[in-house]
Amino acid sequence: MRVGVVTFPGTLDDVDAQRAVRYADGEAVPLWHGDHDLQGVDAVIVPGGFSYGDYLRAGAIARFAPVMREVVEAANKGMPVLGICNGFQVLTEAHLLPGALTRNHKLHFVCRDQWLRVENTSTAWTTRYDRDAEILVPLKSGEGGYQADDDTLKQLEDEHRVVFRYVGENPNGSRNDIAGITNARGNVVGLMPHPEHAVDALTGPTDDGLGMFLSLLDTVVKA
Repeated sequence: MRVGVVTFPGTLDDVDAQRAVRYADGEAVPLWHGDHDLQGVDAVIVPGGFSYGDYLRAGAIARFAPVMREVVEAANKGMPVLGICNGFQVLTEAHLLPGALTRNHKLHFVCRDQWLRVENTSTAWTTRYDRDAEILVPLKSGEGGYQADDDTLKQLEDEHRVVFRYVGENPNGSRNDIAGITNARGNVVGLMPHPEHAVDALTGPTDDGLGMFLSLLDTVVKA
């Protein structure tokens, strides 16, 4: 399994995402924002950070990077793509996922370990989890409030495309307590919390996030 991990100017969590891929016995392939070639990878992770300094708004410039043209094309053909935190913002800006991420409702950066409920176990990134399992992973974002219009929210709920939902206090004002969603095909997933920081209980609050990368391994092997 070869997984491309994109680095933009301002990306912070690419090394952590690469490490998570290796924990799942995969090969992490670094992809630079200016690349025009995905180097034959089986999947792509768009990691967290502050791509291009979050100028204009988070993810707004990154969506125009040459590598994202390749990611969008590959995702539309079925390649698994995961967007984490800033990566989730990039995927919404690139229209691979609906909605938008806005300033946290209390206007403060949130950094804490966060409980999530897994509500969709049929995506390329969640098959290792049990439905309604609760997992603990770090959350660190200033613009993590998921917003969408009523029709989009109804579609996401009706089609069971909410993948993760916050448990307990809503940390950022996301509508319907949404922490992560998927596209209709189930190959593209975006979430605000950081599973790559929870792949080893020695360095994270748990190893609950590892299931996402092991799920990808299963998806790639079955393909």
